[in-house]
Amino acid sequence: MTDATILVIDADESVLSSLGSIMRREFRKVITLQGPERINETFRKNEIDIVLLDMNFRSAIHNGNEGFYWMKEIFRLDRNVSVVIVTATGDASLAARAIKEGAIDYIVRPWEESKLLATVNAAWQLRRSRIETLSLKNDNRALRREINRAGDVIISGASPTMINVMNIVKKVAPTDANVLITGENGTGKELVAREIHRLSARSEELMLTVDMGSITETLFESELFGHAKGAFTDARDERKGKIEQADRGTLFLDEIGNLSLQAQAKLLSVLQNRTIVKVGSNRPVEVDIRLICATNRNLQQMVQDGSFREDLLYRINTILIEVPPLRDRVDDIPVLAGHFLRIDSRRYGKEGLKLSTHALEKLSNYSWPGNVRELQHIIEKAVIMSESSVLKPSDFVFSTLARGGMPADMTLEELEKYHIGNTLKRCSGNISIAAAKLGVTRQTLYNKMSRYNL
Repeated sequence: MTDATILVIDADESVLSSLGSIMRREFRKVITLQGPERINETFRKNEIDIVLLDMNFRSAIHNGNEGFYWMKEIFRLDRNVSVVIVTATGDASLAARAIKEGAIDYIVRPWEESKLLATVNAAWQLRRSRIETLSLKNDNRALRREINRAGDVIISGASPTMINVMNIVKKVAPTDANVLITGENGTGKELVAREIHRLSARSEELMLTVDMGSITETLFESELFGHAKGAFTDARDERKGKIEQADRGTLFLDEIGNLSLQAQAKLLSVLQNRTIVKVGSNRPVEVDIRLICATNRNLQQMVQDGSFREDLLYRINTILIEVPPLRDRVDDIPVLAGHFLRIDSRRYGKEGLKLSTHALEKLSNYSWPGNVRELQHIIEKAVIMSESSVLKPSDFVFSTLARGGMPADMTLEELEKYHIGNTLKRCSGNISIAAAKLGVTRQTLYNKMSRYNL
């Protein structure tokens, strides 16, 4: 039996019964409507593959205009559905117009069952082809986004701490060992991951990045494992999850510390078995991935608090790479500043811009709480606002600190972000404790952390 859903719409009850009976012998699901009034509702509740559409619903009118109106409505609901028109006459002009406006074919009453089934099966093959093409286009879009991001390169500089990081990267990259990268926000953990991938045997394959802090609990399985067609409302097509998309390549899970215990258990199962099961399916799919994770949290402390699984930590932590904050690699600031200056000068049509000696001194003496990301934004802002060919100390404006260490002149959103970040730091990244101190639920805190990239 063919795994397709057929919708039959005909005003004639006997025709409706006959078509429904024939279709049910060949196709998994058949829905019949004696009139077009419930088309919208039917499409909302079902994934329709093929529509057999009567062209005339009022006995006194046989020009097909009703059928054309409803065919347009059907294509508005799903432009990839296959429509086969049903007519009581062999009017060639009516059939030609229907095909011109998107119908796959037409059948004339009375029909030969073999020809009817051949027509509907051809419509099903076209429907499958359209779905596969659409899925391929979506995969290609995701691939192009990842490839475009791959242009970012890590600038290691000459500081001893970063030299040590890069030595570890070069040693671990040729292996398939799981890597955990730790460090404060903005230190460049993802760039370290990309460098590992670039130097690995998987460099010709995709490195797929997933921000675990931005995926809600309800979407976790669908996003990572994918889902089967019809697994839930609006699951109109089978979809590959992030893990399957990264097959034979590298999967980078950023902010791994944001995973709930339930999600951690599911991820651990994948790492142990190297298989995934899509939502709505029972069939395991083998995957071959190299896993790299990153976090700004103390996972060892989270293990002690009971908010992170110890067995999962062992799985992801074969090799640990700690990326130092920018304040501990001052020697790298001139190199990084020069790199960002060259990029932004080209981007904003101000090539030839230089940093004065005093400007470099100011940059080197700043504490950089936002790390490399903050330096990048400061340089970009200075380039945009510059009015001369040499950037001076006055071109760089940092956030001033009010009493108690809180930045002054902050917006309400900035104050909220600062307060949440400070509370998380005081709670050693424990979500439950931080949420209680802030007076919000865990889910609300997760949402705000995602919003503020904490």
